[in-house]
Amino acid sequence: MPLPPLELGLLLSLVFAGGFVDAIAGGGGLITLPAYLACGLSPHAALATNKFSSCLGTAVAVTRFFRAGAVQPGIALAAALGALAGAVAGSQLVLFVPENAIHALVLLLVPLALMLLLFEGRLRATRACAAGRNPLPGALGIGLFIGLYDGFFGPGTGTFLAIAFSALLRLPLLSAAANARFANLASNIGALAVFLVEGKVLFPLAFFAAAAGVAGNFLGARLAIRRGARVIRPFMIGVLALLLAELLRRRLTQPT
Repeated sequence: MPLPPLELGLLLSLVFAGGFVDAIAGGGGLITLPAYLACGLSPHAALATNKFSSCLGTAVAVTRFFRAGAVQPGIALAAALGALAGAVAGSQLVLFVPENAIHALVLLLVPLALMLLLFEGRLRATRACAAGRNPLPGALGIGLFIGLYDGFFGPGTGTFLAIAFSALLRLPLLSAAANARFANLASNIGALAVFLVEGKVLFPLAFFAAAAGVAGNFLGARLAIRRGARVIRPFMIGVLALLLAELLRRRLTQPT
């Protein structure tokens, strides 16, 4: 669908910003998805087009993290497998769980994630995985649980993954964020494949958005690699605050 130049420019700016935030802390969809919807895209088209641009952008961020040595392939792959299985199960579970119950659960998860990030994150951000401890089962379990959340709700999945890696596997926050981006990319590719087969991605808009998302992810990953936890933690707090605000807005505006 053609957009007026001013509207297109604003959309691409927001996609760039979403990609920048997503590479650092996850949660970029909280910025980009409302932007697509505000431009008049249907929910399915917005989700599909957003998934296309975010997948390409995340692939660029993951490449930069790999080159910087921030990704542990074993942990990332185990979490990715768990996330894929969890997302499939979650997409089925959502058919049987009332929307109010889902929102209530996430409203409990966000403060818990904030507590882990603010208190345990400071103690664990610069510590490696405990010596002699195999992190792969933990990574698989984290991926499965967060993938389940991704399947039945979704926003902030990468942020929750990174916080769990940092708090539970004792990864440095940069490595936690990098592994989270890899696992999140794996689960998103599956969803994108479905959207492409169903013809839901809007081209050529998706190509323009992908270019903006790639640029944002490239710069965001570079900043995260250079500054580490000093920049990642504040961005994660901002993403969680944005997610909490969105959840509260939905509860206040839903019909009674």
